[in-house]
Amino acid sequence: MLELSRQELDDYVPEVLRGSRKWRKTIWRALDTYLIEPLATGFRFLHLVIIFVPVICTVPVMWIGARRPDRDNERTGTLWWYGFLVASMERAGAAFIKLGQWAASRTDIFPTEMCSIMSALHSDAPAHSLKVTKQTIEKAFGRKFEDIFEEFHEKPLGVGAIAQVYKAKLKPDLAGSEDDASTEPQTLRERAFKRVDPLLKSTPHRVPSSYVAIKVLHPKIERMVRRDLRIMGAFASIINAIPTMEWLSFPDEVTQFGEMMRLQLDLRIESANLMIFRRNFRNRSTAWFPYPHGQYTTRQVLVEEYATGIPLEHFLQNGGGVFQKEIADEGLDAFLHMLLIDNFIHADLHPGNIMVRFYKPEPFDVGMNLTTLKGRPKANPNTSKDVTEDVLERLRPHRQEKDAWTRTLAQIDKEGYRPQLIFIDTGLVTQLNEENRKNFLDLFKSIAEFDGYKAGHLMTERCRQPDAVIDKEVFALKMQHLVLGVKSQTFALGNIKIGDILNEVLSMVRGHHVRLEGDFVNVVLSILLLEGIGRSLDPDLDLFSG
Repeated sequence: MLELSRQELDDYVPEVLRGSRKWRKTIWRALDTYLIEPLATGFRFLHLVIIFVPVICTVPVMWIGARRPDRDNERTGTLWWYGFLVASMERAGAAFIKLGQWAASRTDIFPTEMCSIMSALHSDAPAHSLKVTKQTIEKAFGRKFEDIFEEFHEKPLGVGAIAQVYKAKLKPDLAGSEDDASTEPQTLRERAFKRVDPLLKSTPHRVPSSYVAIKVLHPKIERMVRRDLRIMGAFASIINAIPTMEWLSFPDEVTQFGEMMRLQLDLRIESANLMIFRRNFRNRSTAWFPYPHGQYTTRQVLVEEYATGIPLEHFLQNGGGVFQKEIADEGLDAFLHMLLIDNFIHADLHPGNIMVRFYKPEPFDVGMNLTTLKGRPKANPNTSKDVTEDVLERLRPHRQEKDAWTRTLAQIDKEGYRPQLIFIDTGLVTQLNEENRKNFLDLFKSIAEFDGYKAGHLMTERCRQPDAVIDKEVFALKMQHLVLGVKSQTFALGNIKIGDILNEVLSMVRGHHVRLEGDFVNVVLSILLLEGIGRSLDPDLDLFSG
């Protein structure tokens, strides 16, 4: 009888265990793929049927009621149905909330009022437990929870459809330093600019805060979204088979939406986007992006510097006072740099993702007091102090008192404080490919030259489905009529409200079945949002002057 030595036995047992573990994993994967997931998707389908069948059954309500001229001439029944649809999507969960938010941006496909109501979609998702949060964070940092933070605010700052966010303070040995790549000039031109920049306008010096914002994905959210995307894909194929509906190409839109969702479900992508934005803006003073702690960021956890700022919404509600033109101009400058120079555009620029911080510059010690053309001292990057917390304390009591708010801003201005924009939530970005970028610039050039007929033909020739366009010549003539109408009213390019033109264009696009590329529409919608924000602060904002 063959006997194994002690050493051979010690080597053999782990090998058997490893083989057994491998087989168990293989069997589990097979069960999960061919049994558990199909069953779970089936149950999820039944759940969605219960939610959306009433929505489908109430479609006839859309033809009931008087028309509302102030609501894009929609019937009262139609407006009620849009609201019912939105409420149902909120109940359906993360993927459908995100789908509604995405649909709200596609005014080239869906009615304007429907998009407006969809834009109000919010998540009613309950916060996941603190226990799950701690386990997920411990895995990301590779150490015990108590060894990571000096402070941890257990109540989430916000709970979204796919994640929730906490505020915490890292222990000193974990707090990062300012990333050299985002601050140090890399080229000869940038080094020269760095020398000249103090005579122009300098970026205020910043030391990353030890306070961080921690975004944690909800548990099992990826599997739930994956199931919903399968169901959406099946419905999109059914709708696409209906005559006259193929121009919408819903299967392609679901694919694009699915890709967007997958990007948001990997928080490493948002961290990488922050690094790119910081690098792109390293020599610009118009905007600041939080520092991401990439070494602790995983698919499920994003760790970034806590952005202390005043929400832009407060300035939109109460006015920007003496700062409103400066804030509007800096926002415009930052966006145009993203669009025209970087081709790396923040694709979610609503007011909730923009804040204003304040810093106090000191004059340069060069034997005289250097000032700007407006008579204000220039910022010294090495001595500028972040005073946002002080400004917040002074403004907070006056949030409901517009006059007091404006007076306080005027006093802050006299004391030499200057504003800077903060952009957050960079999970979604848009990069135009070479063809779409050329199309976009050609279109803007033709509008700027008041050649609406050329712009109309450019759009119909270069859209995704030129054969599906209805009445190309009529569309081009409508574009010409629109642009000439604007020209006859203004006689000056600086007075054009580009947002009004783009809204009209998107309405015509929908009516004539001109299918635009998704990233192209994202840029257009970003411009609409930007101009809406900018004109709220500065009615004379001129997009073309940038």
